[in-house]
Amino acid sequence: MNNPSVVVIIGAGASGMMAALTAAGTPGRKVILLERQQRVGKKLLATGNGRCNLTNLNALPGAYFGTDAAFSDHALRLFGPEDTLRFFSELGLLTVTEPDGRVYPLSDSANSVLDVLRYALEHAGVEIRCASPAERITPNQNGRGFLIHCPEDRIRADAVILACGGAAGSKLGGVTDGYRLGKAFGHKRSPLFPSLTRIRTEPAFPRSLKGIRVQAFLQLTHGTELLAFGEGEVQFTETGISGPAGFDLSRAVSTGPEGQQLHLRLLPCSEDAVRELLLNRIRSLPELNASELFTGMLHNRLGRILVKTAGISAEKPLSDLTEQELNAVVKACSDLVLPVQGVDGFDTAQVTAGGLLTAGFSPETLESLLVPGLFACGEVLDIDGPCGGYNLQWAWASGALAGRLGE
Repeated sequence: MNNPSVVVIIGAGASGMMAALTAAGTPGRKVILLERQQRVGKKLLATGNGRCNLTNLNALPGAYFGTDAAFSDHALRLFGPEDTLRFFSELGLLTVTEPDGRVYPLSDSANSVLDVLRYALEHAGVEIRCASPAERITPNQNGRGFLIHCPEDRIRADAVILACGGAAGSKLGGVTDGYRLGKAFGHKRSPLFPSLTRIRTEPAFPRSLKGIRVQAFLQLTHGTELLAFGEGEVQFTETGISGPAGFDLSRAVSTGPEGQQLHLRLLPCSEDAVRELLLNRIRSLPELNASELFTGMLHNRLGRILVKTAGISAEKPLSDLTEQELNAVVKACSDLVLPVQGVDGFDTAQVTAGGLLTAGFSPETLESLLVPGLFACGEVLDIDGPCGGYNLQWAWASGALAGRLGE
């Protein structure tokens, strides 16, 4: 579009702040950043358990989900993880990259990320209006530009960027404003599902293991169909499982059919290798009680639960274990099956799966194909990624692209 002199960004989360900074790079342009919360970046402060996993070196084209996941490729190629690192380095943020590709501020505090963004916005002359939600957007009467209706004001703009985020994390400001505003201009959205959240299972087993963390290999099945798989840290909760590996499977749980099952392999070896480990324990310490079978291999409480799950008395000497009992406890360790009941809702979800259909926007500019001058970026679009910095990378990349305003 022609060089707009007034740009309004709706939503001061990660993508909105990046869009504002990019748009403000044109001299003489007025950029207004609207935020319905009392302060900018509230959800950003909660990411990475307050550490802010700001990107991932593996957050590249092909790693994302959506009705048309390839829609994200162009933005990610223009502004990839290395560009994110360079951008924040220029703002004075020091970062550390972990072996798995996750990037955090060296301070280990999300406040550091938000602080450098706030300083940059102030330096760029971006006008920030908090506690100022956009209630409606209407075209100007002359057909050029927009009128943004706020509770106590009306703002005229040549271009508008929807960066309202998604429905996830409603306690931290997750809203459906972007979907509503987009719908008013004829845009459609896909169904919405909570993602990167806790998986709920039959509670009896997890409840007794609440708080225990374990490295595990996971498979999500429905009948004989394998729906998803992953590996990494799992944390047992009162109602199921949490942790990065569980979060990554939560999207498939949320969007999949009922009657799913979660399979956990709790030691990083085959069933035959597990059997040999246990046989060595039995041979070397036959007088031990069965409750100590996994001592030194797994968390004590988890090992005892596996023995109980296999139907073995905790006081039974290891020397008295039958072949059937050994097979049962090997199976429990190598393929612990938890019937899935669903996931936690949008209140605690980190990301929304679904959003405004990308078919209504240009992947090269993120401008609406229906309404010239209207752009969208971040979680409001039907693009989401795995746990570990992927969704913030999409926010930075799409915000930077939308903030170019098609220039």
